[in-house]
Amino acid sequence: MLEVVLLLSAAFIVGASKGGLASAGAIAVPMLALVMSPIAAAALLLPVFIVTDWFGVWLYRKDFSKRNVLILVPSMLLGIAIATLITPYTPESALLIFTGAIGLWYCAKTWLGSSQTQRQPARLVPGIFWGVITGIASFITHSGSPPSQAYLLPQQLPKLTFAGTVAIAFAAGNFVKIPAYFAIGQLDNLNWSLVAGLSVAGIAGVYVGRWLTEIMRQETYMRFIHTTLFLLSVILVGRGGYELFAA
Repeated sequence: MLEVVLLLSAAFIVGASKGGLASAGAIAVPMLALVMSPIAAAALLLPVFIVTDWFGVWLYRKDFSKRNVLILVPSMLLGIAIATLITPYTPESALLIFTGAIGLWYCAKTWLGSSQTQRQPARLVPGIFWGVITGIASFITHSGSPPSQAYLLPQQLPKLTFAGTVAIAFAAGNFVKIPAYFAIGQLDNLNWSLVAGLSVAGIAGVYVGRWLTEIMRQETYMRFIHTTLFLLSVILVGRGGYELFAA
């Protein structure tokens, strides 16, 4: 019973993240790691990510930053290509710690810095750097939120524009993962009936996430994004540290 509740909750959270509550979806894999291996959880949730991605793209088809999408998507694809090559040689624990540390660094910089931060433009070189890191982290651990948000949050985009940019960028990135996941055998022996049921829960989450994003004030929405980014980063560092010392 606990496993069913966790599976449905994880799928719903993935959908809610695609509906606008960015960062939340990356908590899903650590949640399922309570009842299955992280590798199995990542493989099981990848189809749910992909299905909910495209519902998110449809909902945000008019609300996104074109410049950021044009910068992030090719950079993420490059990162995914790099990750495909280095995955056999890269300890997952090291990448988890590195990715979580990025999120903690950004949160500390934001919360401990001046409250009057200047809005940053969408710069090409930082966008390429953070996009590549996002692609690598997303491929190996489904946790690309910290590096992508380290790039996007300083731009202080309107909440719907921010949510749409994240939805479209990650939809492209997750779709490209499919051949690589098949190639390394991560999608073998999946229970597709279970995947279908989880996808329905995920789609419901997309619409709930979009509704919550619309009714939140801009300040409340950004506070939620910063808080979930911080919590996610703590989880990633903790999980990476546990795996590193347990090895």
